[in-house]
Amino acid sequence: MKNNFSFFKAILAYCFIAIFWIIDAKAQNIKDPAFSEALKNGLLVNEGFNRSINYVNAWTQKADPNTGLIPRNLKDSYWNAWDAAADNYPYMVLTAFVLMPAYFDNTALEMLKTEQKITSRIGKLPDTYSFTKKGFLNEQPDSSQIVFGAAEYMKDGLIPLTEWLGKSPWSDRMLEILDDIPRITRMVKEVKDSKFGKNAVVEVNGDLLQVLTRMYWFTGKKEYLDWAIEIADYYLCTERLPTNLDRLRIRDHGCEIISGLCETYLAAYYAMPHKKKQWQPFIHQMLDRILEVGRNEDGLFYDEINPVTGEILSKRIADNFGYTFNAYYFVNQIDAKPEYLQAVKKALNSLNQKYRNHDWEGNADGYADAIEGTLNLYNRDPIPSVKEWLDSEIKVLWGFQKSDGIIEGWHGDGNFARTTLMYCLWKTQGIVPVPWNDQLQIGAVNDKGKLKIAISCKTGWEGILKFDIPRFRDFMHFPVDYPRINQFQQWYTLDTSKNYSVKIGNQKPKNSEGKILASGLAVNVKPNEILYITIN
Repeated sequence: MKNNFSFFKAILAYCFIAIFWIIDAKAQNIKDPAFSEALKNGLLVNEGFNRSINYVNAWTQKADPNTGLIPRNLKDSYWNAWDAAADNYPYMVLTAFVLMPAYFDNTALEMLKTEQKITSRIGKLPDTYSFTKKGFLNEQPDSSQIVFGAAEYMKDGLIPLTEWLGKSPWSDRMLEILDDIPRITRMVKEVKDSKFGKNAVVEVNGDLLQVLTRMYWFTGKKEYLDWAIEIADYYLCTERLPTNLDRLRIRDHGCEIISGLCETYLAAYYAMPHKKKQWQPFIHQMLDRILEVGRNEDGLFYDEINPVTGEILSKRIADNFGYTFNAYYFVNQIDAKPEYLQAVKKALNSLNQKYRNHDWEGNADGYADAIEGTLNLYNRDPIPSVKEWLDSEIKVLWGFQKSDGIIEGWHGDGNFARTTLMYCLWKTQGIVPVPWNDQLQIGAVNDKGKLKIAISCKTGWEGILKFDIPRFRDFMHFPVDYPRINQFQQWYTLDTSKNYSVKIGNQKPKNSEGKILASGLAVNVKPNEILYITIN
């Protein structure tokens, strides 16, 4: 009897210790600042992902019933390459890939197939398609419009899809368009259509430089790099250097040439050092002059300047400042120009103090571009005040969305989803939960190399967590993850050659090979439970 009593005492004591350990473990998780932040991130991710889904559903309802293609704007009855295809459709695709797999496999892919079939006009180059005419909007093809549309579709639409998806039907579409551009031109030197004006010349060439250099790494085809060098040689000389001309837009529809030339310069650094050496004085001259006459007192760029005289042609602050600062960031990395990094830091440090609720172009697209560019740089230089600004301004951006899911009813609505997805993937550290549940809250924080995740779902959730991998290397074959427009940032990425310790809730940590973990981590969350996960 005595032995039985001792046995029961021991069992009771063990149970008490176990209960105390569980309670204490939960308390420790809540007290852990990283887990607390992850919980807050989960609320933001839930809102942002659901807003993105609502955007996709809303625009799908506006699609042409005969073709399934979305209109350029809600008031228009046609699809075009440089707006609908470049700015709106790709982020319906990307949202679907992350959150709506059935839509991605069916509707999104069917739209691509339809677009390929009915809009290709000169070879594979797309032209504007009228829903009312059930044919091309223009009776005769306009080569200027077709080249402009093709360049925009590739750079703003198909590049980001390729950087996220890797090889896919969308990358195939980009390459067939790129390969058919020479049917019209290898370099745009004039634009006949006054609708676009002179700015379209540098915009198209800047677009092509960005596409060509990235597709060189993606495919390994040297002819793409040779083509980019041909265009860069045209500009990187005394006569046609962008800062030696009387007009330079440092905002979109002009700043593309700055980024394009610098991306080609970066490619030459790795692949053609003699070209990099030849171009270096011109690249530095261009970037130095823009810093000298193109910024306000806070270090942000004006919309437009005369770089020769230093006259400010438009004092409005460019919402695309981050796109241009990308170039300064990576040119400093390869050329050791500390003044370039200082210029980036100066601009970023001014945002939270002076540019909350700033009127970026007066629309949601301006906010989206400003947040996207800043997020890209924050990914490389995590300044605390910049984090505060990003968390503040995303709420302003979200405030533009209407109750029906439409943002402003034009092609710029796609950039709302683009930036929202980027923001949410920062808050999950690149984790994508499969499947998505509109009650799911998932947030993550990289705590000095340890990934700390908090998950909850009112209705319960069972699925897998898909972690990010070094897409810049594995998909795009880039030599380095340099900051660039239309990339989706890399936060926490798995090393498939490494072993990881995975702790789920109060379970004992288990070892997992990176290559196995990369296929997804199975998770089961009970209703109203908060599940904490640590990966190290």
